[in-house]
Amino acid sequence: MTSKVFINIIRFLILVFLQVFILENINLRGYINPYLYVYFILLLPFETPGWLLLISSFVLGFSIDTFLGTMGIHTASSVLMAFSRPLVIKAIPSRKDFEPGMKPSISDLGFLWFFSYSLILILIHHLALFYIEVFRFTDFFNTFLRVVISSFFTLLLVIIAQYLFFKASGKN
Repeated sequence: MTSKVFINIIRFLILVFLQVFILENINLRGYINPYLYVYFILLLPFETPGWLLLISSFVLGFSIDTFLGTMGIHTASSVLMAFSRPLVIKAIPSRKDFEPGMKPSISDLGFLWFFSYSLILILIHHLALFYIEVFRFTDFFNTFLRVVISSFFTLLLVIIAQYLFFKASGKN
């Protein structure tokens, strides 16, 4: 149990560092903004209590907001994503039953399940993030295009990270 907590703390710190110092500098005309820090929320174990999921997401979003000087948009988006996570997990059918110790990963539940799970949660996060950022509907379609393109690149990074850091055996 302690090793899982330690791994999640290290994952948290690495993802915040990557987001703040590397990924935040990737910006192609305002349309491509990958937000890999959401990977932390995606990878939290199924057994994570709801209160801990929400608090962890709040701290994650608040950390990003603090470093980037944004005023709560990452916090709000992260908490919404965490709040939606149990509903998304229940809504997506799985070929396997959820067992204790299983992780939401490609190695445990398959590519299609992980892809659907990640896509839905990343879209929820990015919709909230970008629409709170502009805070108006006059640029609805332009903002929606930013959501779709950024979600695609974030999902691509999440899938690549899954294949880089998770072995077929399901360890890690």
